[in-house]
Formats: sequence, structure tokens, C-alpha cells
Amino acid sequence: MGKIFLEHTGGNRVFSCARCETHLTNRSELISTRFTGATGRAFLFNKVVNLTYSENQDRVMLTGRHMVRDVCCKSCNTKLGWMYEYATEENQRYKEGRVILERALVTESDGIEERISTNENHH
Repeated sequence: MGKIFLEHTGGNRVFSCARCETHLTNRSELISTRFTGATGRAFLFNKVVNLTYSENQDRVMLTGRHMVRDVCCKSCNTKLGWMYEYATEENQRYKEGRVILERALVTESDGIEERISTNENHH
């Protein structure tokens, strides 16, 4: 197997895999904290990196029928949540292409403050 290339989205609050600490996303990609997964609270994100995806599955959820893919950490293969491929209900379409991460399976921590210095001091 070749080297696994991991992405990093930057940001000053980052979410990582609770098992191996692989970077997944940041606070600016967070859409909603009002979701529930198998382990309890879950968060909806716009963009998440460093995931592997299962085959499409048809699931009936509290908000209707959805086509989803389970998502796992690219590094340690821990299941972290799911991605919405398709929603049958018109008012649920905003979820399409978005990712749910279960709160119990990720950690949130301080990231890297990105400062761009415009006046470098050269001696």
C-alpha cells in the first residue's frame, strides 16, 4: 500500500478523529449541531477531508428517506458518521453532499491561527 496523503483545511478550531487525531474539518465548515447519530449528538458539515466512503445505502431516517454513504477516517478506518447523497424530501435537499460527524467520535481543538504578515522586519 502506498503513502496515504492527508489534507488539512486550516482554521483556528479544528475537528479530528478521536481515535488517531487525523484532521477532518474546521469550525467554519460547521452548518448545524442539531443532529442525532447512533452515538448521540452529531454535527452537519459542509466540507470534510480525509474520509473514505461506503457504497450508497437507502436509509429511512427521522427526516425521511435518504441515500447515504457511511464515512470512515482515512487513517484508522473508524466509522465517524455518514454523507447525504440524495434526499427524497424537497425540504431536506440542503443536506445533499454534506457530511454528518458524530460528536462522540471526533475531538474539537485549537487549530492554527493563520496570520499573514504584511510588514516583515528585515535587518
